[in-house]
Amino acid sequence: MKKVTDTIYYIGCDDADIRLFESQYNVPEGMCYNSFLIMDEKVAIMDTSDKRTMEEWKKNLTEGLDGRKPDYLVVQHLEPDHASGIAEVKAMYPEIKIVCSAKAKTMIPLFFPELNVDDCVIAVKEGDTLELGKHTLHFVMAPMVHWPEVMVTYDALDKVLFAADGFGKFGVMNADPDDWACEARRYYFNICGKYGGPVSTLLKKASQLDINMILPLHGPFLSGEKMQEALRLYTIWSSYGVEAEGVLIAHASIHGCTKAAAEKLADILRAKGCKKVAITDLCRDDLAEAIEDAFKYGKVILAASSYDAGLFPPMFDFLHHLKIKAWQKREVSIIENGSWAPSAGRVMKQMLEEMKNITIKGDLVTLRGVMKEGDIPALEALADAILA
Repeated sequence: MKKVTDTIYYIGCDDADIRLFESQYNVPEGMCYNSFLIMDEKVAIMDTSDKRTMEEWKKNLTEGLDGRKPDYLVVQHLEPDHASGIAEVKAMYPEIKIVCSAKAKTMIPLFFPELNVDDCVIAVKEGDTLELGKHTLHFVMAPMVHWPEVMVTYDALDKVLFAADGFGKFGVMNADPDDWACEARRYYFNICGKYGGPVSTLLKKASQLDINMILPLHGPFLSGEKMQEALRLYTIWSSYGVEAEGVLIAHASIHGCTKAAAEKLADILRAKGCKKVAITDLCRDDLAEAIEDAFKYGKVILAASSYDAGLFPPMFDFLHHLKIKAWQKREVSIIENGSWAPSAGRVMKQMLEEMKNITIKGDLVTLRGVMKEGDIPALEALADAILA
């Protein structure tokens, strides 16, 4: 059990063996599920854990309680990776009260039909408080960050914000603690990216609180300069702003011809003074990382093969994911390849038109088969257009 403050203890778990978080995101270093105990005149458990780590979590809980019985289980987020232990805690401690948002109360039976919510749940609303003794918990509603029932909790004594899924990251607790932003960015845009408006609203509420430490449900605790940097980045991310200057080239190539053109364009961009050119192979690289980079940079070049009179599926999938994550406010250039009936550019343009504030820069570049010397001027012009 790890001491966070004099009376707040960490009882969370690492799952170093999981490889797909939410059955879709690669997590080669695993994942952590954070949970806490507040030990006061009354005892509060802050969230539980994922079912994969439930036995370890219950052991941590029992050791942390050291013979005491908890009075409250505060459920900030009902998603199963944080709330799988609700029924087991209720069985272990029948007198415990479950504290959650009103929306969470209506949703608990979806996951735990055996619980009588009217008997054991205290529903709280914005501004409600819970007295534990020296600790006073203040409840702040955070709907759609990233589920509708989410709330966060501010402890006025230790000036700690229990932030639910906000400020989380992929990886186990101590994975690369000095490089928070990389996996936090990939986590944010793939988990919360669609919900920039609700995240911005939560940030405004948080700015009214005197916070010394942020305790997310995934990833390391944030304080001092790291916390300030996280708040700065979340302000950019939630407003769909550009975090870093540079160009992302995302390519989807069947036989390597389009890939060769993308790599040539990267060389052209560097020669023209572009300091950062990121390139991703949508057929082979991690899709979540490609989405992360698409949000990170303000300029993106899409290069894809035509396929079945439409668009090569890896590019279609990439653009579909960007759309459902509310990708916006970006400048985009397009390269298509089609040996006899180029169609990729048309489909990419149609998909981009369904997104908000996407500006097409330069003329569509059409390749036919392998890149030829005669294609170079068009790539040069496209580089000038995206850099303008």
